[in-house]
Amino acid sequence: MTAPDGLCAVVLAAGEGTRLRPLTARVPKALCPVGNVPLLDRALHRLAGLGLTGPRRVAVNACYLADQVVAHVSDRAHLSVEPGDPLGTAGGLGNLRDWIAGRGVLVGNADAYLADPGAAPGPDIAALLAGWDFHSVRLLGRPAPDPRAPGTFDGHVFTGFSLLPWHRVRELPASFGDLVRAVWRPAEAAGELTVVPYPGTFFDTGTPADYLAANLHAAGDGALVAPDAIVTGRVRHAVVGACAVVRGDVERVVVWPGATVGPDERLRDAIRADDGLTVAAPPGGR
Repeated sequence: MTAPDGLCAVVLAAGEGTRLRPLTARVPKALCPVGNVPLLDRALHRLAGLGLTGPRRVAVNACYLADQVVAHVSDRAHLSVEPGDPLGTAGGLGNLRDWIAGRGVLVGNADAYLADPGAAPGPDIAALLAGWDFHSVRLLGRPAPDPRAPGTFDGHVFTGFSLLPWHRVRELPASFGDLVRAVWRPAEAAGELTVVPYPGTFFDTGTPADYLAANLHAAGDGALVAPDAIVTGRVRHAVVGACAVVRGDVERVVVWPGATVGPDERLRDAIRADDGLTVAAPPGGR
């Protein structure tokens, strides 16, 4: 399915990623690699799968370490650099009102990892767009373990993409705010919110444990090793980035591009960054 005319897309990439620190002390969360692909590129690729490409139809907001995001995106999308602190999910859209200019908006979180074995990126979320009336709000969701838990919508957990009509966006100020309180809950109260189930796997990658889990899912049952990585050690169920060197023993580990694991090292359930930093990511640790 190709996105209808009158629809644009915004990828939210301005956040600080505080729960992933110290990994995000020098790299914005949106550029952290999952399966050796920056999260932001995964989001842009998914939009491209719906026919949404280029700075007329796709925007990316940036704030924390914005220069890195700007350089990475280049001319692939319209860039909205927020001054000072991040404006939040609602404020980020408010800051883009002149660019949105009357269109409906497909909003995606850069840190959302989605994977559906039955559909390619883009087509996997096409149900969100199918038959949309440009008036209601739609959220992509997965059934919640507890359908009545706070933060759920119609018994679902939000999975990173929402579809918003112009009349819900045009009044958003370019000041800090979140879409939950500014748009989603008001639409829900008005009977104008629908949750579209996502059949695949979702991780928000917000914590080291979820970030590792997303990487291991991308690796499948084995190891995902960049072609130019040097591996002389033992690698099991891991992701090894470009130009990384692994001479030790790693299992359930992400080795970032350019990082090194020495011959006497044995890493388990961890992320190794390119400056030698190691962040533990124990299973179940949220």
